[in-house]
Amino acid sequence: MSPSIRVRTPGELRASRRRRAHRCWGHLLAAPLWPLHGANLGTLLRTCDAVGACLAVPRFSWVPEALRRGNTLRQPACVHWVNDPLGWLGRQRDAGTAVDGVELDDESIRLADLPAARGRTVVVLGHEQHGIPPEALDLLDAVVEIPMVGTGSSLNVAVAGSLVLYKLAGLV
Repeated sequence: MSPSIRVRTPGELRASRRRRAHRCWGHLLAAPLWPLHGANLGTLLRTCDAVGACLAVPRFSWVPEALRRGNTLRQPACVHWVNDPLGWLGRQRDAGTAVDGVELDDESIRLADLPAARGRTVVVLGHEQHGIPPEALDLLDAVVEIPMVGTGSSLNVAVAGSLVLYKLAGLV
């Protein structure tokens, strides 16, 4: 006998969503601390809303406008402003937050093997061309690798961050 599968109706899915934007839950934070493209920040902001996470971004002059344009929900979003990325990551780790990076590494965890976050977790995303700076790699508790079978060596930062956030949120 095969197990029965119940598919929720569109109305049931809508009813299960939050009525308004969340205040800081602080459980998951996406941290693209060395961004290159503003469009990636907007995409990550939308993913953060979808999984109930917050976005931690550096105080670059162009970031507020990128977030404003990317916030297609037109509701306030949970954004943490970071002045000193390395210092901020160190303080997060000292406070007991798990700090996971998305990067290629010899000791990385495959995305499929990544368990859902059990406590406050920061997902560090590197620069689109150079990855996570070497001095920040020492601050990571774990490194997540997204396997690829194509010819490219990496995914867009927003796509990679979205995949990892969904996995850590326990939604896939």
